[in-house]
Amino acid sequence: MSPSEMAACLAYALSVWLAARNSIHTWWIGIIGSGLYGWVFYSVQLYADVTLQLFFIITSITGWVHWLKGHRGEVLPVRRTRPRHFFILLACALLVAAGYGLILHRYTNAWAPWVDSVILTFSVLAQFMLMGRRLENWYVWLAVNTLAVPLYAMRDLHLTAGLYLVFWFNAWHGLYQWRKEIRAQ
Repeated sequence: MSPSEMAACLAYALSVWLAARNSIHTWWIGIIGSGLYGWVFYSVQLYADVTLQLFFIITSITGWVHWLKGHRGEVLPVRRTRPRHFFILLACALLVAAGYGLILHRYTNAWAPWVDSVILTFSVLAQFMLMGRRLENWYVWLAVNTLAVPLYAMRDLHLTAGLYLVFWFNAWHGLYQWRKEIRAQ
């Protein structure tokens, strides 16, 4: 366990905890965690996760602005995604994961390119849904965390695996909180 992993873990834990509580501060703290985790994942050859951290930095900036002024200058409400659209999005994410996994498998020394690619594409989908305050983002995060825990443990990132286990429980909490908010609207 490196100091970089410990710092990244702390920043991510705080960021995800704040997201489940609908706090705008999730975004800037997430940027710090993403930068640190980019380095950590590069050092253990999880290149799809490095790509994901760069994506998170960009979308955190966008999400921050969108949450502040995304709905005609008003705070964006929590919303639902139509089931048909949700399943189309999941299918597209799986297709992209297959393509990216193939590239990593053929052209790099990536460790677990297929699972890592699913984590990448589902995280991208979940992040966009989080930015749009779509309730279903929490279901996608549950899938991501279910895959990430054993992957990170196998790469001796035990602190990170533990964090993603906490994220799994936090996703359930976020789902509960956001459902409650939808009912109150």
